[in-house]
Amino acid sequence: MPIHESQLRYMEYIHRENDDRHHTDSENAYQYDLLRMGDERAVEESIRMFSSSLPGHLSNDPLRNYKYRFVASIALASRAAILGGLPSERALNISDLFIQQMDRLSTVDEVKTLHAEMFAFYVKEIQKIRKEHIYSKPVTQCISYIENHLHEPIRVADLAALAELNPSYLSTLFKKETGQTVSGYVLARRIEAAENMLKFSGFSYAEIAAILSFSSQSHFVRVFKQETGFTPRKYRNKFFVAPEEAAAARALIPK
Repeated sequence: MPIHESQLRYMEYIHRENDDRHHTDSENAYQYDLLRMGDERAVEESIRMFSSSLPGHLSNDPLRNYKYRFVASIALASRAAILGGLPSERALNISDLFIQQMDRLSTVDEVKTLHAEMFAFYVKEIQKIRKEHIYSKPVTQCISYIENHLHEPIRVADLAALAELNPSYLSTLFKKETGQTVSGYVLARRIEAAENMLKFSGFSYAEIAAILSFSSQSHFVRVFKQETGFTPRKYRNKFFVAPEEAAAARALIPK
């Protein structure tokens, strides 16, 4: 049965009357970005977001409502894990197994607990992938700093001061251990973050450029195309997955 415009307008009216809203894209994306980096704060953030009163109302039955939200969330979590380096088949198999477990649950609290366990499982999977690359302490410090400061200009001199090394020596060490120059690594992480934002959020191209510290929107567009072969617009048109669409697609997979 198709959705009528009158139904949509009525829902918008009810939300306005109740001073209700959905989470913004940036609020919703933060937990998945932490997961992608293997950051354990993703679990705490996922608990906060999953228990929030802001997500959309999907069913009048509380248990079914949380189960629908679980499916939507794990669809995005699995994609974030893939972006973090987890093989896609493993990430999707994990998703299937958790959805099968969720389907057997009979209380909202059980669904909430499983949701937190799902996030923790994906985070540990990403951490295992990243531990396969053993770096020295100075390079590890630099990588951690870069991951958490993509929204700021990052200079080799600042990283060298952090690692207490000569900038030239740090550059040589970083290239030897990672296979990339510092600037190349920073750019790769920014492009990866931009891909994530284009896939899973509604941020404009100018907003993404500003958030990831590109000098301008045109600079971002030019560099993104050089690195991916797509303009940001074409990339989003090809790969964007709305939460509702992702949830519906995963729910239709035979178990």
